[in-house]
Amino acid sequence: MKTLIVIPARYGSTRFPGKPLAKIAGKEMLLRVWENACKAAAKFDSCEAVVATDDDRIMDFCKANNIRAVMTSVNCPTGTDRVIEAAEKMQEFPEFVVNLQGDNPLCPTWFVEAVISEYYKNDRVETVTPVVNLSWEDLDNLRAHKKTTPFSGTTAVFNAEGDAFYFSKNIIPAIRKEDKVREAMDMSPVYRQVGLYGYRLDVLRKIAKLPEGIYEKLEGLEQLRWIENGIKVRCVKVDYREFKKMSALSGVDSPEDIARVEEALAELGEF
Repeated sequence: MKTLIVIPARYGSTRFPGKPLAKIAGKEMLLRVWENACKAAAKFDSCEAVVATDDDRIMDFCKANNIRAVMTSVNCPTGTDRVIEAAEKMQEFPEFVVNLQGDNPLCPTWFVEAVISEYYKNDRVETVTPVVNLSWEDLDNLRAHKKTTPFSGTTAVFNAEGDAFYFSKNIIPAIRKEDKVREAMDMSPVYRQVGLYGYRLDVLRKIAKLPEGIYEKLEGLEQLRWIENGIKVRCVKVDYREFKKMSALSGVDSPEDIARVEEALAELGEF
């Protein structure tokens, strides 16, 4: 197997118990994510998907819906550890592993495809994450949002090859003489990171053994630990195509988020 898409799905969310099985427009969230994973996997040779859970209720749901799933330890300290355990339970170890969160039903399939494609083009790539170039309107909205929730939304700066210099909960880069920059550029120079990752399996194993980084602790971003330890994070550019309004929505963290996702799907349709 060349690539494995792992969907971590925990039942015991503090803020939203049973979240993976919550219904969105009549369909369980986990089922939506699984279907998206399968659509992406079908585009590539030797690419499969699996759900990783620690709960019998989710496992039973997967069996009832013909979803491939593996049981992982209840003692996994992070989602990354759960992804590694799932990958190592496969009969054949994958070369590349994608971590697709089970509470992100609005992650477009082409984002997952972009992450996998980057590795298929260059198998020396260590880790991959998508980034979205913000319009000036999107940037203004992000700034307004951060006035009330300053640690929402992550931005990235990267080199010509796409390897990240840094990720931040602040908006980077700063823009001097912004009025003139707005006149000269149709899009802002700011890229927002999407919370989706792909890793070479050997790099993923290395990541799991690294201690918490200085900047990771300050910003609350685990990918900064990788950069601090010399692991490259490739940023691959993506966009929401005709579903641009979806860019304001991320994963489902609370029951209230379900209503927001349903409203978006009703207005824009399915991905």
